[in-house]
Amino acid sequence: MNFKVRAATKEDCKEISRMIMELAVYEKMSDQVKISHEELERDGFCQNPYFECLVAEVPEEHKSTEGFTIVGYALYFYTYSTWKGRAAYLEDLYVMPEFRGNGIGKGLLSKVAEIGKKKQCERLQLSVLNWNTPTRDFYAAKGAQDLTVSEGWHFIRFDGQNLDKLASEAPKD
Repeated sequence: MNFKVRAATKEDCKEISRMIMELAVYEKMSDQVKISHEELERDGFCQNPYFECLVAEVPEEHKSTEGFTIVGYALYFYTYSTWKGRAAYLEDLYVMPEFRGNGIGKGLLSKVAEIGKKKQCERLQLSVLNWNTPTRDFYAAKGAQDLTVSEGWHFIRFDGQNLDKLASEAPKD
């Protein structure tokens, strides 16, 4: 299938927001999505963006059954490893179900890797839900390592009241 991968623009944020919700539904976590396209516009297209994003676009003649030409996205940001240096973190990689199996996911993933390598990133990291075997298999087929098994890492999060409480305990300036 003919498609192109390009940098997302502010004008793509409504489509990205739509696909974020589709991904959340697939991951059985749609109640967790709290951002809208306005936050994506603000946070991704400002002086110092919090993330970068790529979109996959098909020609009009291959649009989805709902009429969409933007059919996938990869949202990522940069982080730093005290052991390895520069790194990229892939927050989301999503392709609409009717377009899977056409190389679009691989195209998005490879483009993120290429961008990361150009910025001297030593690694690309991401997380996958434990029940999502098709996605885990997709990444493994591309050479990804499951650190849960090989190194025993756990993914830890502070949010909501726990984050508020932790922040309130910070030493005063």
